[in-house]
Amino acid sequence: MIYPKSIATLIEHFQKFPSVGPKSAQRMAFYLLRMPMNEVEKFAQSMIDAKANTKTCEVCFNLSASSPCEICSSHQRDRSIICIVAETKDLIAIEKTNEFKGLYHVLQGLISPMDGIGADDIRIKELLTRLTNEEVKEVILALSPSVEGEATSLYLSKLIKPFGIKISRIAFGLPVGADLEYADEITIAKAIEGRREL
Repeated sequence: MIYPKSIATLIEHFQKFPSVGPKSAQRMAFYLLRMPMNEVEKFAQSMIDAKANTKTCEVCFNLSASSPCEICSSHQRDRSIICIVAETKDLIAIEKTNEFKGLYHVLQGLISPMDGIGADDIRIKELLTRLTNEEVKEVILALSPSVEGEATSLYLSKLIKPFGIKISRIAFGLPVGADLEYADEITIAKAIEGRREL
């Protein structure tokens, strides 16, 4: 079907979102067209406001309304521990647990030679500056167990070791409530590797 130019352009824009294919983009476009005009205006304004009012923290590179962000500004946080994550969404996932009380460093990506992303393209240099200037005793690598996450973790551990800082990594394995028979080999291997004594 040939769409009017305005609808085709809208579908193209939705397709630029991650994991959105042509059919999903089309569904979103038609959903938007069925919305009342005032709702569409609010939606458009919320995108403009989010883009205009979101800053990158000058310390940890988290997305925030202010810089430094609320976490870096807090005197309640343990400044001796830095948790390294790839993206702000990973930081938010950890914060939702209310278990981690240290600081963060958001790399804003992972090393991925296949995608042309090297160590200089993410916030590694800034991390090393923080480790030089701050009283950090432990760094927690909270990067995904993907090929890119593994490569980035190995690279970071080699850079951090000379600082004499403890390097740990979050455990990977089976989610709570999962059936062992449905887990893939890598997940089971990580679960065995990360086992703890009872």
